[in-house]
Formats: sequence, C-alpha cells, structure tokens
Amino acid sequence: MTRPNRSGSRAAAVAAALALSCAAAAGQESSPVPPATALPGPPRAEAPARPASGPLLAGALGDDEAWRTYRARFVTEQGRVIDTANGMISHSEGQGYGMLLAVAAGDRPTFERIWGWTRANLMVRSDELLAWRWSPDQRPAVADMNNATDGDILVAWALLEAAEAWGEAAYRTASRRIAVEFGRKSILFKDPRGALLLPAVSGFAPPTRPDGPLINLSYWIFPAFQRLSIVAPEYDWPALVRSGLAFLRASRFGPSSLPTEWISAKEELRPADGFPALFSYNAIRIPLYLAWAGVGRPEDYAAFQTLWSGIDRERLPIVDTRDGRPVEWLTEPGYTAIPALVACAVDNTPFPSGLKTVQGDQNYYPATLHLLALAAARMRYPSCLKS
Repeated sequence: MTRPNRSGSRAAAVAAALALSCAAAAGQESSPVPPATALPGPPRAEAPARPASGPLLAGALGDDEAWRTYRARFVTEQGRVIDTANGMISHSEGQGYGMLLAVAAGDRPTFERIWGWTRANLMVRSDELLAWRWSPDQRPAVADMNNATDGDILVAWALLEAAEAWGEAAYRTASRRIAVEFGRKSILFKDPRGALLLPAVSGFAPPTRPDGPLINLSYWIFPAFQRLSIVAPEYDWPALVRSGLAFLRASRFGPSSLPTEWISAKEELRPADGFPALFSYNAIRIPLYLAWAGVGRPEDYAAFQTLWSGIDRERLPIVDTRDGRPVEWLTEPGYTAIPALVACAVDNTPFPSGLKTVQGDQNYYPATLHLLALAAARMRYPSCLKS
C-alpha cells in the first residue's frame, strides 16, 4: 500500500474498494456467512496434516543487511509496520509481510514484536480475523472493523512458518485459528466455477454488491495455499490454487490481456462496477505469487512479461485495460524486482546485480515487494541469484 508518485495510492484504492462495497451494507446486520460459534482448536492428533509442498521460508533471506535496513525504517520498537507513503498507517497486510520477512531473516525477536502488536491492535473483532487498517491520527485507531482476507492469509501463513522454524506450538495454534476462520467466512468452496476467495467478510458478495461476488486476484497468495494444509487440513487448499489460475486465465481484459484490480464474478468475469479498469498496485503481485509458488504455465506469465519487456524497464506502468495504455508509472526500483523474478522463473534469467540488494530510501510497498521477490528467488530459483 504505497503512494508511488504524487497521485494515487494502493491504500486509497483498497479503502475506496472497502468503502464502496460496505456502503451498500450500511444499516444491515446480516453478513455473507454466519458468525463463528466457537474458537477452533489445534488439529486433532488422529487426523494428521497432509504433506504440504513448497520450500521452507525460514532462513531464505539469511542475515541480510537489506532486512536490517527494512526493519529500522519500517518496524517500530512496538512492532508496528509503517506504510510510509500513506499517512504512516498500518494494516493487516503490512503486519503479515513483516512477519513473513522476519521468519525469512531468522529474526525471532522482531517477529514476536510484530505479532504482539498485531494481536493487541488488529485482532479486535469478535472473531479470529484482523481489522484491516490502523490509523495513528484517528481515535479509535481502528475505524473500520471489516477484515482484509489477504492480510489474514499472510498473518496465518507467517505464523505457520514461524511455528515450523522455531517449534512454537502457540504460533501453530494461532495460525490454525485464523486459517479456519477465513476459510469458513471468506472462501466459497462450493462456487460452481471453483473455490472463490472474497476480499473481506462483509461487502463484496450479494446482496450488498449487485455485481457480486467481487474478487481480487492479488489476494490469491499461492505459496500460502501450498502450506496451510499443515494447520487446516480440512480445507481443499489445492482447489484455491486451481481456481486462481482459472480465474486469471478468464480475466485477460482489453488489448493488453491484463486483469483489473477488482473483478465481478457474478456471471462471466468482467471489471467490477464503480472501479477504474486498471492493472495497478494490487495486481502487480499476481505474478509475484505465481512465481513464488512455481505454479502456472508459461502463457500465464506472458501478458506480464510483454508489459514489462519494453524499452522502459526501470519503472512499471499502471495500465488502463480498456485501451492498453499506461496512465501512471511506478518509479521506485523495488517494483522492478517482480519482473526480474518472473524472468527468472520463466526463462532462468539471472537477477540484475542492482536488484540483489534493497535500496534503503524507498517507501514501504516497493521495499516490501523487493524483499519478497528476493526471498522467493532464494527459496525456489537460487540459480538466478548466482554471481
């Protein structure tokens, strides 16, 4: 969630999405799914978790100076991950990313600080999910109790990886509770088109959205789905991988064949009503997660590679899918780590030497994407990082 230039921001886009979707639900007590009636416990001993695929996150970054720089710039002593380009807010996504990166760096003290702040300040709902946004200049700091499903997924995944890395049962139990809860409330496993992931519990499904359900393909965090069966084996996580790929293949809009940020899944997939038809801040993470998980076919990456293979490779375009033209540019260098990861995954292209370290003067979002891309490359494509 960052403000790459003087106009526009990912946080503003998400806030607008939540506001638009929740406005229709104002004054209604019902939600798309009934509330939880009990807190889930740890997995039963007689039902062992299915083997999960994918390499381990722990230690992927090692004792990297880039992580220390990131920690000093974006993580407070209390454990709040700061979005430097958006009023210094914090959000469940950022807390989840910070926790993941701390595990990747083998930094348990920082992980515990971030998790402690998250638990105290965002786990304020009546269920096991997280409120999506915390604002330092508002009282109460959490003004919107809706969740953001990608933040829930990231935090649950990070807790799982921490439990695996450090043998801490409490992390595993917390991961399970969050995963079971968003599985019950945000995943529609019985949708005839495949498992459908709602962006939040409230506001994105009928009847509150006439064009609902709405989906955002950047919320399909494929490497997390490969691992969460360890703590929540009752859910069909591979179905989410399959549906994400299927929805991506059906969301090639306009001459650029790119997905938009917000998509109506009411009938045939199309750009959602009331949102700009842009491939933008959220959607650039789709190929990051594809490559990190090592899923998909070469053609699933082709539109992204075509977009990023032009002469101007030092910035990423935000594209209006209606005509395929750039409307804005993401200029901070961390963004370009995603095209580098995709080129590595598809063509075994070595990472550019300048992207093997993270510059310290970037904002939260591009710096985070850069570190995530490096962690993904070291986990799954280490040959691309060899000198």
